[in-house]
Amino acid sequence: MDVSQNKNTVQPGTALPVSDAVQEALAITKRGIDELLIEADFVQKLARSEKTGKPLRIKLGLDPTAPDLHLGHTVVLNKMRQLQNLGHTVIFLIGDFTSMIGDPSGRNITRPPLTREQIEQNAKTYFAQASLVLDPSRTEIRYNSEWCDPLGARGMIQLSAKYTVARILEREDFTKRLKAGTPISVHELLYPLMQGYDSVALQSDLELGGTDQKFNLLVGRELQKDYGQEPQCILTMPLLEGLDGVEKMSKSKGNYVGITEPANTMFAKLMSISDSMMWRYYDLLSFRSISEIGQFKREVEDGRNPRDIKVLLAQEIVERFHSHQAAQDALADFNNRAKGGIPDDIPEVSLSGAPLGIGQLLKQANLCASTSEALRMVEQGGVRIDGATVSDKALKVEAGTFVLQVGKRKFARVTLA
Repeated sequence: MDVSQNKNTVQPGTALPVSDAVQEALAITKRGIDELLIEADFVQKLARSEKTGKPLRIKLGLDPTAPDLHLGHTVVLNKMRQLQNLGHTVIFLIGDFTSMIGDPSGRNITRPPLTREQIEQNAKTYFAQASLVLDPSRTEIRYNSEWCDPLGARGMIQLSAKYTVARILEREDFTKRLKAGTPISVHELLYPLMQGYDSVALQSDLELGGTDQKFNLLVGRELQKDYGQEPQCILTMPLLEGLDGVEKMSKSKGNYVGITEPANTMFAKLMSISDSMMWRYYDLLSFRSISEIGQFKREVEDGRNPRDIKVLLAQEIVERFHSHQAAQDALADFNNRAKGGIPDDIPEVSLSGAPLGIGQLLKQANLCASTSEALRMVEQGGVRIDGATVSDKALKVEAGTFVLQVGKRKFARVTLA
């Protein structure tokens, strides 16, 4: 739907007909989402945008609390890119002011506020990585300190008067903490208000967020009404499960794929997901059409090996964050490993102390976090030296150069003296 040409005006409150282009834009918007509120309002926003040629203002606010993004973060960024491709204005809002409060969403303890230095450093990394998904030339970058700092004490009090404590405490995480007697700091109650005020300042038409952000997004809608604006619509995206297929993707849980990880690592991690979880990743991460993914599902039902389809997904994502050649090389590397071969890009490690116990050797080569983990891997048959499986936990390794392997993906070429 091209929203850049027509310059007709539309009287407020006018119900507009819904064109095929608007229907198509709605289908693209709704793909893979959790919820769209209020859909009828959003359809009219799309129709008005088509008629007037004025792009919608699409807002995504992110507090730069962690500088490294994984594929779970890109679920909402992918949706922003799709809306960007429809011709709308994407606003990448960095919550440098709200970061100093700390988002209490889903937490049972107060989040420690970040320092200004941490916020600035994280924000730089955040946008650089987000630009691997978004088109930076068509992205408006804003910082909410632009309008939050000038509010001052008087403005904060006036803003606080627009919402009741009872409504703030409707938040599930606040309710749980209150019932449990867990402390809630006053500044945490301000967070939803400040996030909502961002929507007022930016005159947002649509705000995106994870399912855990729904309350905050609704506050923005209510505040816009108080300030005489047309309320934004809300689009929540599901939280992507990690490689284990159970917990949401998280670096702390170790079930993540980082978007700046090496191509071979990304590819191998994506190939490790289950065949059933593969479809979830297609829905939330792939840029392929719904009809094409549907065709893949029918082919698997008719007997095609799901591994073939998973390879296509892994290659698509690796190519997005690296290159076409990197995706091809990653596939070759993965196939080589699957045949028991040794990848080309393994680290080289020099150690001393020969003869060295196998547990210490694996730990010092950074292939295992501890000697106990190393010995457990030996016990499970997951350790090889030059392709030969190690079964003796008491093995002392003599001086020399050899390739150590732990599991399917960890290798090191070790020179032991």
